[in-house]
Amino acid sequence: EVQLVESGGGLVEPGGSLTLSCAASGFTFRLYGMSWVRQAPGKGLEWVSSINSGGGTTYADSVKGRFTISRDNAKNTLYLQLTSLKTEDTAMYFCAKARSVYSNAFDPNSRGQGTQVTVSS
Repeated sequence: EVQLVESGGGLVEPGGSLTLSCAASGFTFRLYGMSWVRQAPGKGLEWVSSINSGGGTTYADSVKGRFTISRDNAKNTLYLQLTSLKTEDTAMYFCAKARSVYSNAFDPNSRGQGTQVTVSS
């Protein structure tokens, strides 16, 4: 059974930083692309960033240059480093695995419980 457990969220002031983690189990982590997505109150799911099995990364324009995605295949863990945080980054953040080893499109049904990031002064 696929299990993704996000952690590391919290309350931070504008301009601050956080590092989110996602512990993965139940599948061969190193073979799958992984993504971070977020959902702000009252809004739909927004893709944030992806990393493929080879380590290639992509980012939404809204976070490019501020967020960094990475993975540690030895620890089956995905990370998202958030810097220069803005109030509009406030959301529940989820990690998600790719639908298959042949695609980087994320499976929204694979998300964990999420970790809340609140940016406020």
